[in-house]
Amino acid sequence: MKSLLIVSVLFFLLLTGCKTPGNSQSLPGDIDKVITVSEVERIEKVLAADEMRGRRAFTPDIDRAADFIAAEFKAAGLQPLHNSDGFRQEFAMVRTKHLSSAGNFDGVSLEAKNIIAVTSQAQLKIDQASGYEKVFIKAGANLQAEARKLIRSNKNLLVLVDKSYANSFGNLARLKSSMFKSVYNVVFVLSDTDPAAYQVEFSHEITEQKLANVVGVLPGKSRKEEYVIFSGHYDHLGVGKPVNGDSIYNGANDDAAGITGVIMLANYFKTVKDNERTIVFAAFTAEEVGGFGSQYFSRQMNPDKVMAMFNIEMIGTESKWGKNSAYITGYEKTNMGEILAKDLKGTAFTFYPDPYPQQQLFYRSDNATLARLGVPAHTISTSKMDVEPHYHKLTDHIETLDLVNMTEVIKAIALSSKSIIAGKETPIRVKVEELR
Repeated sequence: MKSLLIVSVLFFLLLTGCKTPGNSQSLPGDIDKVITVSEVERIEKVLAADEMRGRRAFTPDIDRAADFIAAEFKAAGLQPLHNSDGFRQEFAMVRTKHLSSAGNFDGVSLEAKNIIAVTSQAQLKIDQASGYEKVFIKAGANLQAEARKLIRSNKNLLVLVDKSYANSFGNLARLKSSMFKSVYNVVFVLSDTDPAAYQVEFSHEITEQKLANVVGVLPGKSRKEEYVIFSGHYDHLGVGKPVNGDSIYNGANDDAAGITGVIMLANYFKTVKDNERTIVFAAFTAEEVGGFGSQYFSRQMNPDKVMAMFNIEMIGTESKWGKNSAYITGYEKTNMGEILAKDLKGTAFTFYPDPYPQQQLFYRSDNATLARLGVPAHTISTSKMDVEPHYHKLTDHIETLDLVNMTEVIKAIALSSKSIIAGKETPIRVKVEELR
């Protein structure tokens, strides 16, 4: 009888075997059957293939990656964002080259260096009858931060900038070097006067360039208007000078690994079908050349309705703590890390605070735009930023990744997010700071 009992217990333990990261606890929805090493490898091999030619933004090569990701989102059963026609979130960037500018306030000529227009128009001429709202940036404010807010206001503005900013006023020209195509214009003038009559005009050379994020949605049940975002960037560095016969920056870890995670999570949560909040899966473009994809995406979302953002960046190598671990940038800015740790209790996986605070990683990835608007938006990574040998190198190939550990990281993200997705937990908001 004793031997029979032992056999029965062993059989029971086998049937209820451990399936979590670190083999400590079972996960819902047969996660081990959905998030598998073989699927991780399949997706990685496509995104990091030589045929993608490094997925550089503003080149035809990145479109192949976008098509693949869109097909994966469709196969997972996601819906397009905001009832759009497809999974591509298309937008245009414009680059402006200043040709000439002139103007006057109450008949007094303005120096060309003291007027700057942020516009998508090649020719712009406005006066007091144009209907532009007047706004003032007074002494003591953060000029760059205030200027950025006004540019995002979706208004035609004449901005009068206090002359105390004379030495830094010219830096505002950088804001127009690469901008989103817009029907709104913001004109900055360095002046201490509030003119009754004015006229300013500009001439620019405009170059338009197309970009696209890839975005899919899994609608929530009881909290459809509350959003949880899983994201990564799918662009990389493209093709460079040959070194030992290799010229393609494949970007297997940066950030094909993150996009692989996003796709696997989309498949998992669609299988589980228990999300009370709406989940948005986003693959951002142009992170490597200015973060334009995530910036555009953030403008399409109401930040007050975004409950959390999991941005996934470079999870293909072991962290400094070894396997079954990752870190969260900006850990101290919200209690999101504590929530994730609670949902991971009983597993062998651990999320740590960012060990590289001097590198300001919280502000260097695609979480930053929404974080600056108060969203508890963090990046999850395993990359050893002080010694990662293949970071931004031609050697960032799939062969350098630990796909087994990477699979466990993705499972841990799935498990740690369950309370937030279920609407049982909501991280505190990031304290809005001045833009850097």
